[in-house]
Amino acid sequence: MSKHVQVGEWIFEVKMVRALKVSEYGKPYSAIANCNINGDVMYVDGLLTKKEQIFTKSDFNSFNDFCYKMGLKQCSYHRYQNG
Repeated sequence: MSKHVQVGEWIFEVKMVRALKVSEYGKPYSAIANCNINGDVMYVDGLLTKKEQIFTKSDFNSFNDFCYKMGLKQCSYHRYQNG
């Protein structure tokens, strides 16, 4: 999967991603994340989970797997910053 797609004289570049934690698209989801891609790094900028749901190591590994499929080198997520 490439983050660049050429159609005619246009090149489309994937710069933003919305990720949903759900078993099937269209069903209610238990978490949502907004991510931005800058160069070879994807940054998880916003993450919301339903009450009593936690963002697990397995969840983060799914984000890393997505980055690998997109040809990115790193996934960055800092849940707690500045204290």
